[in-house]
Amino acid sequence: MAAGIEHRHRQRHQVLRPALRQRGLDDGARLRERHGCHHLFLPRFRSPTLPGAAPAVARCTAGQYHLRRNGVHSRQGDRAREGDGMKGEVGVIGLGIMGGAMAANLRERGWRVVGFDLDPARCAELAQKGVEIAEDVPGLACAVRTIITSLPSPAAVAAVAREIAGAGLECRTVCETSTLALDDKNAAEQILAEAGHVLLDCPLSGTGAQARNRDLVVYASGDAASIAACRDIFADFARQAHDLGAFGNGTKMKFVANLLVAIHNVAAAEAMVLAMKAGLDPGQVVRLVGAGAGGSRVFDLRAPLMVEESYEPATMKISTWQKDMAVIGAFAAKLGAPTPLFSATEPYYAAAMSQGRGNEDTAAVCAVLEAMAGMTRG
Repeated sequence: MAAGIEHRHRQRHQVLRPALRQRGLDDGARLRERHGCHHLFLPRFRSPTLPGAAPAVARCTAGQYHLRRNGVHSRQGDRAREGDGMKGEVGVIGLGIMGGAMAANLRERGWRVVGFDLDPARCAELAQKGVEIAEDVPGLACAVRTIITSLPSPAAVAAVAREIAGAGLECRTVCETSTLALDDKNAAEQILAEAGHVLLDCPLSGTGAQARNRDLVVYASGDAASIAACRDIFADFARQAHDLGAFGNGTKMKFVANLLVAIHNVAAAEAMVLAMKAGLDPGQVVRLVGAGAGGSRVFDLRAPLMVEESYEPATMKISTWQKDMAVIGAFAAKLGAPTPLFSATEPYYAAAMSQGRGNEDTAAVCAVLEAMAGMTRG
């Protein structure tokens, strides 16, 4: 994904920069209009809205600037907008399980949503739900002031940060929701800060199924004013959003939450296999355990999948989960924090991967335990 993003970025600027040099600032304004961007600042040019200003802008907080679109001025995060009836504008980069759900929910709740993904199928699916699809990352960043990123790897996050930083735009607020190592988040934050943008560390607690139902919790950390300006956005794709203070605290909280998810998921599978070996009705086990002291949110979400052996489409792919577990394990090891139960779950996820279940839901660890128990379902 990183290579594709950078290639598209170079292509875009190879088109725009020569044209601006040849035609001057006035014709450059027409190019900006043609490309749907009213605030495109490139090196050696003055701002079209701030005469005499240098292209670089000082670091700012969300809501400081106005975006002019269709003749109407609007401030990002306003609850109501004149002219088009939208609550506001937001971009989503990465339209996978989580990003696609957030984009769809925001659009359903009345936001103008601009999305981007390298997968044409994901773009087509979200376009059917009313999401506008940008040609590339700079194009998306031109169109909106607040951007949510939901990306699969540190390389993709770094590439997107460079794309936004290199587009020469006024301050954008980027809510980074991926689960990554702190060093990777800090690197992206530095790239964007040097270009005058704000990166918020905003990992999410919840599965893909929860994302579809707006049942997520946002662990936001970073600039407090920017977090406050994004609360209306968070409210339309999550049930809770919390400001955890200094940048990086959101990721630390996510690590703690996911450590427990790893344990609870394998514990749920262990319980379900024991119940089935004992001859209990699996559906009744889900109902009664879930209602008692032994239940958990993870049991409620994953045990029904185990009963039905319904592991695709995944709410969290085992292959992605393996990446997250590696990050959590390294973080705990660096701090010298013992994680005996978390570490004990690792072989079962690894076994699922070795059985070719990487694209299946993490609930598929139940199948691993069933095989170990010599079980075959009728």
